[in-house]
Amino acid sequence: MGVIIAQFALSLSLLIVLHELGHFLPAKWFKTRVEKFYLFFDAGFSLFKKKIGETEYGIGWLPLGGYVKISGMVDESLDTEVLKEEPKEWEFRSKPVWQRLIIMLGGVTVNFILGFLIFGLMLWQYGSEYLPASELTYGLQVDSIGQEMGLQNGDKIRAVGTVPFERYNPGLIRSEIAINNAKTITVERDGSEKILEIDPRFTQILTSYEYQNAYLVAPRMPVEVMKVVKGSNAEEAGLQSDDKILAINSVETRFFDQFLKEIRQHKGEEVNLTVERSGQNLTVPAQVTQEGTLGFQNYGFDHFFNMATEDYTLARALPAGVVKGWDFIVTQIKAFGQMFRGKIKASDSLGGFGTISKLFPDQWDWQTFWRNTAILSLILGFMNLLPIPALDGGHVMFLLFEAVTGRKPSDKVLEIATIIGFVLVISLVLFANGLDVWRWWKGQ
Repeated sequence: MGVIIAQFALSLSLLIVLHELGHFLPAKWFKTRVEKFYLFFDAGFSLFKKKIGETEYGIGWLPLGGYVKISGMVDESLDTEVLKEEPKEWEFRSKPVWQRLIIMLGGVTVNFILGFLIFGLMLWQYGSEYLPASELTYGLQVDSIGQEMGLQNGDKIRAVGTVPFERYNPGLIRSEIAINNAKTITVERDGSEKILEIDPRFTQILTSYEYQNAYLVAPRMPVEVMKVVKGSNAEEAGLQSDDKILAINSVETRFFDQFLKEIRQHKGEEVNLTVERSGQNLTVPAQVTQEGTLGFQNYGFDHFFNMATEDYTLARALPAGVVKGWDFIVTQIKAFGQMFRGKIKASDSLGGFGTISKLFPDQWDWQTFWRNTAILSLILGFMNLLPIPALDGGHVMFLLFEAVTGRKPSDKVLEIATIIGFVLVISLVLFANGLDVWRWWKGQ
């Protein structure tokens, strides 16, 4: 848990500092005074602060974001005393509207550039490893949700809607059905092509919190022991690494989905396993636990299938990173559209710090860290662009109004709008984190 929290805290802190730097630098370029630059909020007191020049730099105690306090600007600090005086040349309100727009858009601009850049550099450094669909010679193993959709164990998916299924990617099934309204899945079954009609109810099912970890499909693999757990029933029975379990009580279990289905029907019983070892078939008696397990780890799909890696030069990786990041943003926009149409429940898609932290593994992995940081950067940029007062998008909305009409909203209007927006944002944050607590409590 400590490693998960450390990765999440480092990623969040990095994104907050760079976002606020996106406001800070153009403000300085346009000779606008910045009074504070804070990581986290310092409501009442700060953990650290130091004044350098005209700006106080610090770390607050409330990890709900960060901020820069710009002179002469109505923001979430609600410090309006200075607005009662005549505008000074160094204040935000004295600057031309185009400069104020650049200052306000600086944060989200940094978030988008950072997300695109990280994706691009990751493609350059790691390439893109994938499992070609052509390698899935045994077809797919299907979970209960996939079976409800009409898929069967052994199916080979050829397309989801009109999108070819050329690489093993369960996320493509989710996104095409839930976000892009795909109505069909084309599969190869028993040597012939079959088109499955998808019930519209799966749009909500595939985006619900309850089924967020449902795997839908996985590569169908033989049963081949990779590792026997110490002290387990499998060790007691004498199972060894590289044993292939072909049957349980003469019932064929060539594939792992068949093995799981059959072993669970013999909880607490002794069974006879047909095992292939070094080219010979053996009968191995084994005691099944009350949970329906023996105690071994099966080989992963990289043992049975040939993975492929697409390599990128830096010149090719950077634009590919932009495309990858832009596709992610478009997916988020479409998801919002589905929520507004009632096809996706907002409560199923929301989550607080607990939900976000689950993106990170319990062991430090830089590749996963940077991928998640890129995703969070794009989400932060997208969310901040929403036209809600107190967010960057709300300030931009009022500035665009001023640019188009030539009329600047009064400070009172901005103050009231900011208060309303701030209450909305805090309420959303509390609601999202409350959902995490409720889900945790429900799972106990």
